[in-house]
Amino acid sequence: MKQSLQLKLGQQLTMTPQLQQAIRLLQLSTLDLQQEIQEALDSNPMLEVEEVGDGESDSGTDERDYDSRENTRDPEKPSADTDDRRGDASEGSAEEGSDWNDAIPEDLPVDTSWDDVYQASGPAGASTPYDGEDGDYDSRRGTTESLYDHLMWQLNLTPMSDQDRVIAMAIIDAVEPGGMLSTPLSDIHEGLSSDWDDDNWGELEYDEVVAVQHRIQQFDPIGVASQDLSECLLVQLQQLPRETPQLEAAELIVRQHLGLLGSRDYRQLMRRTRLKEAELGQAIALIQALNPRPGDAIDTGETEYVVPDVFVRKLHGRWSVELNPDIAPRLRINTDYASMVKRADSSSDNTFLKDNLQEARWFLKSLQSRNETLLKVATCIVEKQREFLEHGAEAMKPLVLHDIAELVEMHESTISRVTTQKYMHTPQGIYELKYFFSSHVSTDSGGECSSTAIRAMIKKLVAGESTKKPLSDSKITALLAEQGIKVARRTIAKYRESLGIPPSNERKRLV
Repeated sequence: MKQSLQLKLGQQLTMTPQLQQAIRLLQLSTLDLQQEIQEALDSNPMLEVEEVGDGESDSGTDERDYDSRENTRDPEKPSADTDDRRGDASEGSAEEGSDWNDAIPEDLPVDTSWDDVYQASGPAGASTPYDGEDGDYDSRRGTTESLYDHLMWQLNLTPMSDQDRVIAMAIIDAVEPGGMLSTPLSDIHEGLSSDWDDDNWGELEYDEVVAVQHRIQQFDPIGVASQDLSECLLVQLQQLPRETPQLEAAELIVRQHLGLLGSRDYRQLMRRTRLKEAELGQAIALIQALNPRPGDAIDTGETEYVVPDVFVRKLHGRWSVELNPDIAPRLRINTDYASMVKRADSSSDNTFLKDNLQEARWFLKSLQSRNETLLKVATCIVEKQREFLEHGAEAMKPLVLHDIAELVEMHESTISRVTTQKYMHTPQGIYELKYFFSSHVSTDSGGECSSTAIRAMIKKLVAGESTKKPLSDSKITALLAEQGIKVARRTIAKYRESLGIPPSNERKRLV
């Protein structure tokens, strides 16, 4: 094989650091973007937050009306920058500090301490008088109490002997987050017996463990620490007034015929309980009002908030799209540090300033590119889904990434990054941008219907069905066919399952 040299011409896309940064910022969610901006502010001295009144432009309040295809700014829109209050506060504290320094006596006794002259401020996190503004309401008033903590708190307030308290703690340890016991009561008794102090407390009887369990079942929430569903529901029924209609019938069903109730075999239930249909309906309604998972009443999860990236509203008969100005602070380059850069100087300090200045410019440009791309894509989505904004999910149009990519002249992968973990606030609610993309189903008239619209139709049909005779998948298929939408029965079943709607036999109700 002979070696030789050849020249070839070709094009190749190189992923420069600037392009990599732009792509990374484009796919970040709102929370991740805020963290990225904060890290950039901490690491790059050339970047700073632009305070209100310092700049004329407001990059966070871009607004686009897709009919006019122009970006506008709302001069009356509140600023996204919240650091101005910190600046005012710092200026105020500086002025107060000067008065405070002037108030220091020139001569103090030798034995005088600082606290004798000036009142010491409380430690960090100490309670302060309410000033009318509570900016951190959730963190100070939110609770992360678990079911275990809730039960132990009640146990500490309940008078018990030392023996019963040990049994109660063992039972509470075995309670699952849903409220049921994860271990049979017999196993708890056996485990306690192995470590029991027989010399001082005597032999541990199984009935003693049962008695303590009954006391815990009266804790809040009622029915906690039960061994099975039947026991849990019975405890809740026993808390109701005895004059409650069909209470005894409900207890009988829960105690002996819970399986028939689960399978919705109402005829067999009426035959075994000797109840009429109206009486059985009242008993079932009473049982359905109970909580099969009492532990879920103690919410241990923190509230998660969705911050919309885009706002859509109707102004003067036209739909307008604007970015949320509060998702990120307005940044700018620090002019004081930038003026310190010298062109001909090659010292390490000057090189450091040059590098940070270039990185700051790239970062600002990437942020601007992200906002422009997000606004452009959101505007195209609004153009395509105007009927959804007007009439709801049933009017959703079929839409795929390729359709938007052609309109904005970008690649589908870019559209996918823009629409992931980005949310749009509409009059119909807050939706992820991915929600507006769906496949299509052909209609008899030759048109197309979105799969999202079909799901909304299925949900509407099920909501209006008779509880005694719910609609089957075949019946739903026939009803949609009457509207000109041809969908297979298995497709209906798939859409129904995605909506969390059980089959028709499980939706059957007597009341």
